[in-house]
Amino acid sequence: MNPSLSRLITSFFTSYLTNERGASQNTIAAYSDTLRLFIKHLCKQQNKLPEKLSVQMLDSKEVLDFLDHLEHDRGNSQSTRNQRLAAIKSFLHYAARENPELMLPNECIQAIRSKKTDHKPPPSLSVEQVRAILDSIDTSTLIGLRDKALIQLLYNTGARVQEIADLCIGDLRFENPATVTLTGKGKKTRTIPLWDETVQHIQAYLLAREHAGVHSDHLFLNNKREPITRFGIGRRIELHGKNAAEKSPSLNDLKITPHLFRHTTALHLIETGSDITIVKEWLGHADIKTTSQYIEVSVERKRKALEKLPPPGSGGPVEMPEWKELGIIEFLTSLSHNRKLCCDLPVPTSTGGYSSARFAT
Repeated sequence: MNPSLSRLITSFFTSYLTNERGASQNTIAAYSDTLRLFIKHLCKQQNKLPEKLSVQMLDSKEVLDFLDHLEHDRGNSQSTRNQRLAAIKSFLHYAARENPELMLPNECIQAIRSKKTDHKPPPSLSVEQVRAILDSIDTSTLIGLRDKALIQLLYNTGARVQEIADLCIGDLRFENPATVTLTGKGKKTRTIPLWDETVQHIQAYLLAREHAGVHSDHLFLNNKREPITRFGIGRRIELHGKNAAEKSPSLNDLKITPHLFRHTTALHLIETGSDITIVKEWLGHADIKTTSQYIEVSVERKRKALEKLPPPGSGGPVEMPEWKELGIIEFLTSLSHNRKLCCDLPVPTSTGGYSSARFAT
């Protein structure tokens, strides 16, 4: 790459994304992955080494060709294609700001439209399914106590998995009213009230940890006594979901992930009548449009539940709709006021051949 392109990429990640936008490590990793793929594709198309690429090669034709490559050669979904396009647009927007000669190419690239994707409402768990997962956890061990506290906290807060992984003990307040302070995207913080049950599970875990001689400022640790990662959390939740499915077969139809609990909390809040603006702040959404998707899901679930009721005067048996059996969620309402990364592509070498060495960003 010539120095100007190298400088742009470096400053995009180290200055713009990190300092100006406060992007998370996950966002930075995803954007880095996209630009790595894009540059490798440019190298192959232009038959040039990365060091020989110029800023002028970043035009709409190359971007469109890259997007076609993602769909047809790599088999990426339209959703993935759109995510890659958003990353490239973000970089070109920054590059044009730093280099006026890129303003016209940037305008053309910004005009590339995302493809329409099938709208699928987010999946969620019922209260009974959440309870089945929690009840399946063996709390006779320190790891079991940790997992139960972690999943209970996920459901209570609707937190992102990284927000849970980053939690420190100092982020918790056990005095009434008990709360947890989460740090989300853009380093924005929000404080969520905790159920007494959640506090009890966390305190039981911390007490057992203390008796085991484990000391750390981080709340959730792995078996090596290090802060648990988002991937570690995902594996544990998947395991408990499979265990719970042995007694609750309905869980076999779902992929049990940390984000599934986030969807579940959002939907349950909506279904108990919480104002959408409260749910937005509860989840840390930047745009209320993101939160509004759960209203659509709630209406659909109520429609299906209504179908279980016989028409007036039919004399048929009445089956209570699931959405009316809320249990512990009523308490939530009372408080609501308060990668491995991309696969490598071959890159042309100085000898005319191709190398699969990973391009360093």
